[in-house]
Amino acid sequence: MKTIRIYKLAAMGLLLSFGLTSCDDLLEPAQENLKNLEETQKESSSVRGFLTNAYRVLPAYYDNSDYATDDAVTNQKDNGFLLVATGGWTADNGILSRWNDSYAAIQYVNLFLKTREGQQYVKNLTVNELLTQRLLGEAYALRGIHLYYLLRAHAGFTTDGVLKGVQLFDGFVDTNSDFNQSRASFADCVRKALEDLDQAVKLLPFDYGDISSEAEIPAKFRNITTDPSIYNQVMGNKSRQLVNSQIVESFRSRLLLLAASPAFKADTNPFTWAEAADAAATVIDNLGGIGALPSNGITYYTNSDIENIKEGSNPAEILWRSNWEDNSTSQESENFPPSLFGNGRMNPTQNLVDAFPAANGYPISDNRSGYDAQNPFVNRDPRLDTYIIHDGSIAGVDGAVIRTGSQSGTNDGIDKVESKSTRTGYYMKKRLRMDVNCNPSATSGKRHITPRIRMTEIFLNYAEAANEAWGAKGTGSHGYSAYDIIKAIRQRAGITDTGYLDECAGDPAKMRQLIRNERRLELCFESFRFWDLRRWKANLTEAARGLDINETVSGTTYTPLNNVEVRSFQPFQTYGPIPQSEVLKYGNLEQNDGWK
Repeated sequence: MKTIRIYKLAAMGLLLSFGLTSCDDLLEPAQENLKNLEETQKESSSVRGFLTNAYRVLPAYYDNSDYATDDAVTNQKDNGFLLVATGGWTADNGILSRWNDSYAAIQYVNLFLKTREGQQYVKNLTVNELLTQRLLGEAYALRGIHLYYLLRAHAGFTTDGVLKGVQLFDGFVDTNSDFNQSRASFADCVRKALEDLDQAVKLLPFDYGDISSEAEIPAKFRNITTDPSIYNQVMGNKSRQLVNSQIVESFRSRLLLLAASPAFKADTNPFTWAEAADAAATVIDNLGGIGALPSNGITYYTNSDIENIKEGSNPAEILWRSNWEDNSTSQESENFPPSLFGNGRMNPTQNLVDAFPAANGYPISDNRSGYDAQNPFVNRDPRLDTYIIHDGSIAGVDGAVIRTGSQSGTNDGIDKVESKSTRTGYYMKKRLRMDVNCNPSATSGKRHITPRIRMTEIFLNYAEAANEAWGAKGTGSHGYSAYDIIKAIRQRAGITDTGYLDECAGDPAKMRQLIRNERRLELCFESFRFWDLRRWKANLTEAARGLDINETVSGTTYTPLNNVEVRSFQPFQTYGPIPQSEVLKYGNLEQNDGWK
């Protein structure tokens, strides 16, 4: 498919986002009002549109890949991630692939870079020069970002044991280009992405926003203008949510964390945990240091400030987001329990519930936690009740009590209504607003904000990398350690006892596990777990478990459900495949080991 996509883009210069269209659609004759590439590159609006298409195919933040992890299952029997989790992930199954979309985005960026010379986007020459610099920065940023996503989904070891990245094409490719190229080394791909991201940082502002004085104009732009009104036309409020240098630095953190992770350890990979820690620290320091962690970041999706932010602005926890949705019920209608008129799609597992510690911070498997199996939700980490609906939880606009037991007599009970009721005894609460009403007779939606990058993620990136590089309390060249970050995150969650944290700080293996667990809890249901397990080379086959809680005449019964869904991953599926259709077309394009 990639050759056909590139051919059509090169031949006709279509400003289309690349969906999963059929080959027949892609080979239809051009309409008469479509311009060829030579004509398109003469129009500045069309050239700018190339970057728009690179934005359009950024992956969804809530892609629900959690369904294919030990954190959740879904009641949607035909869901693609359920198929992936239960043995149906093949090199022809494209649900996790970035091959088409991200290569299309890179192709659009390269086309922009090829055609940008001499473009006049606006009449004012100073504004045009400033805009030209911003667009160039966006182009480098988007190319680096899409290369990161390609590496996450497709990098891996080939059958001869060589760590490979993806194909790197030198600029815009046309129908005369040689597509039969081998994959570049993983290290070269990371270097290329870093080169693009670093170039973008030089060209873009830290953030966009209107200013009122010359002194507020960043030094990098003063050789172009010292007029705030000129600056605001290009770098002001109306440009918010375009990629900026803060976003670029955040992706640099993501990229280097990936590169330093165990799954990509090889003699040919020079990237270190220290580099990953430094990259995350750059973002944290620019935000104001460890004290910048927002106190309400845990509930970023339902905080009252969502309703009050101005267009283009972000709540403190969110560094980048997609467009907000006003009067929306989409998340709730998909994920509320059926008694609240939802489809109950995301069913958290007992595995995840057990990962939430006791209120004193000790794992529930530790005798010091005070955990009571007959009162499993009492004296627990407050995040458990914040993120997960369990038997007895209060939920919905009217504060309904949710009963999840198979004998509860409600549609919220386990497996009561196919494709609506929970399979595990739990429903997701995170991402949902309890002031939304999905009742068809009184539907009431609310504003929803979906992040692309959260501040907490970057703090967790630092904690993981710093611990591996310098130990729990080492700081490198920074003023804070992994210990400090995890302490701040747990205290924000309501865990003020540092006993277990102090114990872990003296044991590298336990500290690593604690940091990974905090990441699991803080970022649950945000599409991180699938990729985190893989870059850690962790167990992929832990069966999804549940808990059936029912009230009887003799008391409450707790029945473990140990095999709600068996995970059928093979060791080679630590790494995603190259699409098999591409491998079959190009003899020099190597597949990752194990995939067919």
